[in-house]
Amino acid sequence: MSDSPLDELPGQTDALLAAIAALDSVEALRDAEPSLTGKRSPLSSLQRSLGGLAPEERKAAGAALQAARQRVEDALAARRGDLARAARRAALDADRLDLGDVVVDRVRWAASVGHPGLVAVTQRELEDVFVAMGFTVADGPEVEDEYHCFDALNTPSDHPARDTQDTFYLAPSAPAAPGGALGDTAPRLLLRTHTSSVQIRVMKKQDPPVRILVPGRVYRRDNADATHNPTFHQVEGLYVDRNVTVGDLKGTVEFVFRELMGPETRIRFRPHYFSYTEPSFEIDFSSALTRKMGKEWLEIAGCGMVHPQVFENVGYDPEVWTGWAFGFGIERIAMIRYGINDIRLFYENDVRFLKQF
Repeated sequence: MSDSPLDELPGQTDALLAAIAALDSVEALRDAEPSLTGKRSPLSSLQRSLGGLAPEERKAAGAALQAARQRVEDALAARRGDLARAARRAALDADRLDLGDVVVDRVRWAASVGHPGLVAVTQRELEDVFVAMGFTVADGPEVEDEYHCFDALNTPSDHPARDTQDTFYLAPSAPAAPGGALGDTAPRLLLRTHTSSVQIRVMKKQDPPVRILVPGRVYRRDNADATHNPTFHQVEGLYVDRNVTVGDLKGTVEFVFRELMGPETRIRFRPHYFSYTEPSFEIDFSSALTRKMGKEWLEIAGCGMVHPQVFENVGYDPEVWTGWAFGFGIERIAMIRYGINDIRLFYENDVRFLKQF
């Protein structure tokens, strides 16, 4: 038997790291996580044994144990990201139809091998960043009702976003009730204006904590020009737990944009108003990319702490749970990264544009 319980620490740590490396699926990792880092894990058992050490030994032993725990948690997070990316790519490969060898003899033309568009590439990189931080990618319907898109998000009925000149509403296809007139009590349907509606759906089904990333197509009544399109892609992040602060939000945003825009990227928050967050902020960023555009700072996203009323709407106690949310357009990120000056180029399917990337 060892003289000190921490004599077992190197061996226990190596065993845990080996167990993590051997996990072959996200499901296996989820099942194994309690035994790797939970209350019954080997490191937790060693933690409880520190009480038997002399006071002068306890501080050093605690530091060594914390360092080992951090190694295990870092390895677990990295493995989670690797497995999630592998699962997603395997699913894409299973659905992919390879047309790379197609040859049309009649015109003597060989089809070139295709590749994901810039929007898809940018979305995948965003997902990889968040999955590596322990987030889950969530999805939901593009045809929504007013409750999930507006009411549950604390957006009042007279808010400009709910006007017909801003939102695509769908006429009901059948009476709401036998003998009733069209639209009497049926929920008013629309094409979602943001992916925040998915946040509501997830929170109504799942108890906290919640860590989700919600990418997807959204619709707004915008006239198509160089910076606007009626259809575009948005990504939103939501994190709900105990004692979540604006500091957690800012740290996450800084990490994400440095991954996307370069390690020298700086961000700043400016006060703003959104009905579903309080306080709310606009996010500006500064990097070599903005300076190339002749600007030191460029607005890029909106964010804030989830409004207590939103928590009440989904059944969360705002006295117990706090959280942050932020969102931005994927096309806008791609335009800045690749130097594209017109959003319409993403949708014209011009081969001359596609071949540049």
